[in-house]
Amino acid sequence: MNNLLYQVDDRPPMLTTVLLAAQHMLAALGGIIAVPLVIGAVLKLPADQIVALVNAALLGSGIVTIIQCKGVGPVGIRLPCVMGTSFAFVGAAISIGFEHGVPGILGSSLAGSAIMIVGSFFMPQIRKLFPHTVTAVVVTMIGLSLVPVAIDWAAGGKGAANYAAPINLGIALFVLVTVIGLVQFGKGIISAAAVVIGMAIGYVVCLALGLVDFSSVAKATTFALPQPLQYGMTFPLSGILAMGLAYVVTIVETTGTFMALGTATNTKVRGKHLCRGVLCDGLGSAFVSVLGSPAVSTFAQNVGVISLTGVASRHVVALTGAFLLLAGLFPVLGAVVVTIPQPVLGGAGLMMFAMILAAGVQMLASMEHNKRNGLIIAVSLGCGLAVSARPELLAKMPAIVSEIFGSGISTGAIVAVLLNLVLPGREAEAHDEESEEPPQPLLVKNIEAA
Repeated sequence: MNNLLYQVDDRPPMLTTVLLAAQHMLAALGGIIAVPLVIGAVLKLPADQIVALVNAALLGSGIVTIIQCKGVGPVGIRLPCVMGTSFAFVGAAISIGFEHGVPGILGSSLAGSAIMIVGSFFMPQIRKLFPHTVTAVVVTMIGLSLVPVAIDWAAGGKGAANYAAPINLGIALFVLVTVIGLVQFGKGIISAAAVVIGMAIGYVVCLALGLVDFSSVAKATTFALPQPLQYGMTFPLSGILAMGLAYVVTIVETTGTFMALGTATNTKVRGKHLCRGVLCDGLGSAFVSVLGSPAVSTFAQNVGVISLTGVASRHVVALTGAFLLLAGLFPVLGAVVVTIPQPVLGGAGLMMFAMILAAGVQMLASMEHNKRNGLIIAVSLGCGLAVSARPELLAKMPAIVSEIFGSGISTGAIVAVLLNLVLPGREAEAHDEESEEPPQPLLVKNIEAA
């Protein structure tokens, strides 16, 4: 099993908790604000509406993160999950927005969340579709999908005029080497907080080089209260169907993320855990829709932080939720964090996301090597990479096909599940699934044997 510095229910010292919570926030913040920014830019919304969407997204993500980590009755998986606005909903949101505006997006998101809420009660059955072979494929595909994101950050941001400039790559490499050194040679809190320390050092270097833009801080308001239902809501049938389909895809992706999280935290994720987690996703999306934010889901990138630092405490990530909540109430705080140059994020992100990929590879290596497993792995990873590397592959397909298979993670997961169902030998796989201990990566087994 993974050697963890802090287990899921551990409570690290306060200073340690604050640093580690900030680390998770830095990993998630860019993704959370990106969705409302993209939707606002494409729909050409006024600046004040875009700001309101961003604030609502931060505030809502923070509240739902706390509930997911701490749990409220049957809601919340009680694992270190960071929640945030999801790109799985962007396509549907934009298509709805062109015709029905922001009220149509929020109303469709609220109505569509019923799919996830109802679906959560069938998670024990859905869990059976994710035996070890399928889980290994999904974890690997999550890593493969996230690594290019970190590479774009390291190069200066996708579409940036100075993309891949030597200065950007140099800063990213410096941060990457710093994080590696802190993880390998640091002790205690230094090693656990390697990402946030490495990013802080990289940020200071960027300040010295004059590469930090503070214009967003100057424009940000100090304090802003949320205004629920400020746009109103409409419920177009076409929008509800489009958003409902996005929720179905999100259930698949979220299940894979929870399974990856189970691997990272040494937790056997069973159907009842998935039920609580997906229910929180669904209710959380309904809540943030009323708040005025796009729908939320579990962030996969923060699994990499846990894998890298060995800190699996859900109480740390609950504090991350509190930080996100404050960033929503005090936009100036979020604006300060946004000043972190993309290459700094890229250097740290490459390490974090590659850790998820490494975990997936270890899981693949630990499985029985036979023709059936080989086919499932090869075909599902190949299909997942096909749509990830060449998203234009689906450009001429019907909208419903693009919605379902637009993500490499969902494509890989769906293909792996289908192949596991139709190829002979599923009974043996199902029997293995009921064993108490999940298969451990070969590297971990060798370490424990030594």
